[in-house]
Amino acid sequence: MTQVQRHRLAEQAADLLLDRIRSGEWALGAKLPGETTLASQLGVGRSTLREAIRELAAKGVLETRQGAGVFVRALDVAQEWDAVLRRAGIVAVIETRIAIESEAAALAAERRTPADLRAIRRALAGRTGARVEELLDADTAFHRSVVVAGHNEILVELFDSVSARVRQAMVEMLRLRPGGADQEAHADLTEAIAARDPERARISSRTHLTALKTRLSAPGDRAGKPAVSTRTRTPARGSSARSR
Repeated sequence: MTQVQRHRLAEQAADLLLDRIRSGEWALGAKLPGETTLASQLGVGRSTLREAIRELAAKGVLETRQGAGVFVRALDVAQEWDAVLRRAGIVAVIETRIAIESEAAALAAERRTPADLRAIRRALAGRTGARVEELLDADTAFHRSVVVAGHNEILVELFDSVSARVRQAMVEMLRLRPGGADQEAHADLTEAIAARDPERARISSRTHLTALKTRLSAPGDRAGKPAVSTRTRTPARGSSARSR
């Protein structure tokens, strides 16, 4: 005989708690009612409620403070970075690149070493390719060399995450709207970094990527569509902890 699984009840109870938080019943930082009250409201036992709270705590929504109670730490579950990128349109990705790379370019102008500058110049000279894929890979290598020269590991990680997950979408966009290698714009960015001019480097990076965004968002392209393929989502769970 099939029996009710408690972990599924806890999962449903966690969903109900999350729905109530999303609805604004409890504000950010608010203390949740005690175990007895919450368990009664949800129609579950206290042990099941504790499991539900642990689940939401693991997701960063709730925080249990010893001797003080359970508090709302976030108003929703933080989305996985990969999931965000799967849904994002190519223009949103370029806007993210603008934010990352313009600041990284300014940092590179301030912090680059002679070795960093040599790497950037090599990458600039290597921005060639007969095929779109080759040119895109060479271009990515150049931009990454600039980000690396900023000596901020978080910016490098962000750049790698974005560029790796949208490569194919960029290939398709550039096939639809070819625009040349933009070597002059990249050379200008290189010289700004060489001259240790952070503001010029920031403006150069932003200007180049904004032009790319404009080109890719022109009518008739797929700019608003997801940058990478999406996956089928599972239906939302029921609205009651005992409804399954």
